[in-house]
Amino acid sequence: MEDLPFDQNKDFTRESEILKVLGHPVRLKIVAGLMSQSCNVKKIWECLGLPQATVSQHLALLKNKSIISGRREGVEVFYQVTCPEAQKVVGALLSSLILTNDVCDSRI
Repeated sequence: MEDLPFDQNKDFTRESEILKVLGHPVRLKIVAGLMSQSCNVKKIWECLGLPQATVSQHLALLKNKSIISGRREGVEVFYQVTCPEAQKVVGALLSSLILTNDVCDSRI
């Protein structure tokens, strides 16, 4: 990784907000799932085994922070990740987990 100087003029407000939102396990699972496919709320709550109201609250927060957006198709809304920074963070995390699991699996 390249050396980055400390920059007192850089405002990390947006980056901090993204990390805060992604810091909740349910929201992290939602974003990770939506990175592979767009889904409606019913599919999300069925896959996660959570109440619809809980998933809807998390989706609303992700949408308010511009991490996901919804696309209406008839009566259904399909969600997708639209924030490139969130995609990079979650992608890096998932890549790290896959590599870690591969290393752990090879030791067994």
